[in-house]
Parts: sequence; structure tokens; C-alpha cells
Amino acid sequence: MREQRQFYIDGQWVDPAKANDLEVHDPATEDVCAVISLGSSADVDKAVAAAKAAFEGWAATPVAERRAVLERLGAVMKVRHDDLAEAISLEMGAPIDFAKGEQAGAGPWHLKGFLDAMDKFAWEEKFTDRETIIREPVGVVGLITPWNWPVNQIALKVIPAVAAGCTCVLKPSEIAPLSAMVWAELMDEAGFPKGVFNLVNGDGPTVGEAMSNHPDIDMMSFTGSTRAGSAVMRGSAASIKRVTLELGGKSPNIVFADADLPRAIRRGVTHMMENTGQSCNAPSRMIVEQDVYDEAVELAKEAAEAVKVGNPRDAGGHIGPLSSAAQFDKVQSLIETGMAEGARLVTGGPGRPEGFNRGWYARPTVFADVTNEMTIAREEIFGPVLTMIPFSGGEDEAVRIANDTPYGLAAYLWTGDANKGDRVGRRLRAGMVRVNGAGLSAGHPFGGYKQSGNGREGGVWGLEDFTEVKVLSQRY
Repeated sequence: MREQRQFYIDGQWVDPAKANDLEVHDPATEDVCAVISLGSSADVDKAVAAAKAAFEGWAATPVAERRAVLERLGAVMKVRHDDLAEAISLEMGAPIDFAKGEQAGAGPWHLKGFLDAMDKFAWEEKFTDRETIIREPVGVVGLITPWNWPVNQIALKVIPAVAAGCTCVLKPSEIAPLSAMVWAELMDEAGFPKGVFNLVNGDGPTVGEAMSNHPDIDMMSFTGSTRAGSAVMRGSAASIKRVTLELGGKSPNIVFADADLPRAIRRGVTHMMENTGQSCNAPSRMIVEQDVYDEAVELAKEAAEAVKVGNPRDAGGHIGPLSSAAQFDKVQSLIETGMAEGARLVTGGPGRPEGFNRGWYARPTVFADVTNEMTIAREEIFGPVLTMIPFSGGEDEAVRIANDTPYGLAAYLWTGDANKGDRVGRRLRAGMVRVNGAGLSAGHPFGGYKQSGNGREGGVWGLEDFTEVKVLSQRY
């Protein structure tokens, strides 16, 4: 069992101001796998003071020098790649192959996007003969990251913050803190000056609230639930902090009758089940044209039943457990709610998969004949549960159902008609729209509309969020 009770503050590992142990559980076994400390407002004060003291010097460091330190981070990340992956697999149950390829792999991928963005970012530009537009760092930033894609979100916040010249205090999720502590080691090994990066473990109501309320934190960047995002905004309001949020999603996946149906359904199901359904941009609402709906339901059943569930320490293309007992209970409750509200259970359902009597494993589940008013079509389940909704009114009805959600993070659609794909894609109220499984490049803007948050992470858009705009007008 790991014992990692210290925080990383001002370039060194330090004891918490007050002992407050928290057990971290292995989702595959439910056993305690580590012990960390939960911080207090005193720990936040210490971390913020270190970041504030380091800010002037780091902000004045030339962009080329900041870039060089980030390049060293990339080299260290490569050496410590497996350490990150093993921590992720242990803390939140990601299968080791997925943890290495996708979860830990997100760090170098995002770093590449940010390094490219630094090279083309308009740090200074002439506006008129006497006026210059200058991009300066916001200041000390508080960063709160989730448990479902821990390194992905740390990379999307820490890298652009320090690239822009900000100093930061990171609070990772207390459910999955181990990879963040490895990340702190990487920052130290890369040679960032002391105080530029600080880490304090803790829960939202204590450490998170202390950060949001802190008068010396100039900006908060949060990823997590919409409810918790609202709390961050409330806490930040008194000091008029800048707040960027990446929150929940209930992403539509429209399948038109002219699509390559087997490919569309298979990809839609496997994408939904990836990471055990614990992704904010998961295509959780499959909206299928009535002419091919029955066939689509059968194809979805086959695809879901082909999804294997297994131990995260084993190699192979399977999914692992849900991250925690609380998440397991939530998913089970929503599956039961779907059944009670009249959705047709096609496969899966409540309980653990066959062969599992321990660990927070859920059954890959598909519901059909769902209406968009049902709870399972409105609420973010965050588990391996797909809802299928038929439509018969052409593009207008498909778009109406897709946009009828409080969220707007991502959207997907499948069609054989390029004009239709472009036309419908432009009508969808979401920050990221993918047609026929098209991928996204490093440095793309990640974020959404409505209750999915504000601001954009990644590339030049991520850098912009951590900068202030100054106009310097001079006459001599």
C-alpha cells in the first residue's frame, strides 16, 4: 500500500498543516491501495503564498525559456510514462493498456499541441503605429481536476497555465490523487522554479472552496460536475475571479438511415463504453432514424455484448470497473430508474457482470425506446449505459432532440451525405461536432455550450484563457 501524505509546495514535499488521512480504494478489489492527506485552508494559504512569490519572476521569464522547461517536462514524461499509467490504473480502474495508450498518453499529446500553439501565439502584436497589444499572464491560478481522465485534465490546465507565465495550485480529485502526485514529481524533475507549480490534496468543500474564495488566486479553472462548477463560480464571485469550467455532457449521436449502419452503431457503442462510460463527451444518446431503428437496436445489442469487462491489471481490449462505490451506486440507480420509467432493456442491466462478486464493475447496458424526457436521457449517467431514441421527422426532428439538453459539450452524427453532415453539424449546439467518426487534432479547442461550461482548453484557445489583454499606447 502506498503512503503519500505530503503535498508539493514551493518546490518541496511538505507535511500537511494538520493530519487528516484519507484512504484511496482500488476500484477492482475495493481494497485500500493508498493513504493520502486531505488538506485544509492553511495548506492552501501556504501553496498560494508560494505561487504568489514565484509569479513575478516566472511571468518575466521569456517565452522561449518557458518553452524549454516544458520541453524538458516532455522528456521526463516519456521516461516516467509507465509510472503515470500504473497510478491511473490503480486509482480509477483504467485497464493498463488503455491507461498507457490513452490516459497517460494524453499528457505528451496535449504538450505537443501547446508547444505548437506557443510558437504561433500572438504574445505581442502591433495594433497601430503607437499601440501594441500584449498578452500577459492572469496571475496565480487555482486548478481543480477530476478523477475520470486525471492526467488529461492536469495537462490541459497546468501546461497552458505555466506556458502563459502563470503560477498555479493544483487540487486533483481525492478519488484519484496518485497520478497527480507523479505529475508533481515530473514538474520537479523538469526543473520548474520553486513555487511555479504546487499541489494540495483535499476535497471540494474544504480545499476547493478555500481556493475559490482565496483573495490571492486570480483565476479558477475547474473540470467536474455542473453542480460543483456552480459552487466554484459562487466562491469566486466575491473577488471577481476569472472562472473557466469544463463540466458535464449528454452528447447526442445522430444516425441517419443513409449512414454505414454497422460501422456507425459499432463505433457508437464502443465509444460509449470506452473508459467504462466515464467520459464527459461520451456519445450517450444514440438518436436513430426510424427506417433503420430496429436493425440499429440489434446491432447495438451485439456490439454491447461483445464488450468485455475485466481486471484493469490485465492486458487486452476490455473495460474496467467504475471508479468508486459512489459512482457504482449512482449508475445502478439510474439503470433501475430507466427500467421503472419504461425504457426497454436490450442488454445488460443492474448488478455486476457474470463472474464478478467484488469490485465496482457494471454491466455494459443498452436501453431502447427511450424518450428524451426520461431521466436516463436527461442526466449524465457516467457509466457504460447507452440510450437509443428513434426519430422520424428528418433533420429538423433529429436536431431538435439532439439540442434538447441542458448540456452542449460534444455531438456526433453519421450520414452518407456530405452536404447533410455539414448542414446538420452546423445546427448542433455543441462545442465539438464529429461526423462519421472523424478524429480531432492535438491543439483543438475542447469545451462546450450551456451547462457544459465556458472557456476552451487546448492549443491557442487554452493559452488565451490564462492571459490578460493589455493595450500599450505610447507617444514621445
